[in-house]
This record gives sequence, structure tokens and C-alpha cells, in this order.
Amino acid sequence: MNRFFKTVLLTGLFVGTTDLVAAYVTQWIITGKFADKMLHYIAGGALGLESSMKGGNGVAFLGLFFHYFIAFAFTLLFFFVFPKLKFLWFNKYLVGMLYGVFVAVIMGQVILRITPLPGGPFNLSNSIVGWLTLGVVLGIPIAYNAYQYYGVENQSKKTTDTVLP
Repeated sequence: MNRFFKTVLLTGLFVGTTDLVAAYVTQWIITGKFADKMLHYIAGGALGLESSMKGGNGVAFLGLFFHYFIAFAFTLLFFFVFPKLKFLWFNKYLVGMLYGVFVAVIMGQVILRITPLPGGPFNLSNSIVGWLTLGVVLGIPIAYNAYQYYGVENQSKKTTDTVLP
């Protein structure tokens, strides 16, 4: 398998898994219950919420497919734009956190708005928690692996090394 696609595939699999685990853990912390229909809810983006919640294992697998498809798509996007946008070479942790915010905003303000899923009111504290979570479980791993794949060192480290004696 091509090294690029292998890296994107493994990174997408990792961030898709960590994001899903984080979603289940967050839901459990908030409600005190295991979210047994989360994958059905994700499938509701295509099927409609009412019919997806009545579905069985096939609907859950469809939700799982959509979840990983989206994780791979955002991973692939970052890997494609990373070598072209040199400002992303500044700091993998900061860039990763900002990419997590970017993903959260695109999902909340674009992707979810074109689905039949019901939207809720904007809540700043919930949004900040979501942004931080996506930054840690999705953005930083994607940025870290892109830095590794492309052999990029942090530009802030290079600048510090060249400025200081």
C-alpha cells in the first residue's frame, strides 16, 4: 500500500476511534448512562432521526461507517493541504488544536445543518468543551502524524534555535 494512504488510513482510524470513545465517555459523564443509540443518531444524518432510532444493527453500522468516513475525510484534507500551507508548519500542537476547532465548526455549522438532525441552540461552554476535545483526540494526532510524514520540524523551535546563541 502507498505510504501516504497507509498513513492517512491509520491516522483516520485512530482519530475516528478516539473521537468515538470521547463521545461515549462525554455522554456518560453528562447523563450517567451509556449512550446505546449514538451510532443510530449518527445514521440519522442520512436516514432521519425518527427512522434511524427505530433501526437495528444495520443502522448502527451505517452510523459507524459515516463516523469513520468523516474522520478519514478530515484526515485526508489536512494531509493534502499541509504541504501547501507553510503557516501550518509553525507548531503541531497549536495547529492540531486549531484544526480540532475548525472540524467542530465545519461539522456544527455546515455538515449538521444539511442533515435532517435537529439543531440545538448555541452553547458557548459546551462548544468550548467540544473544541478542546476535538483538538486533543482529532486535531493533534492528525497534525502530529502529518509532521512526521512530511518530516517537518516545528518552525518555532527552528526560529528559537537560530535566534539564540
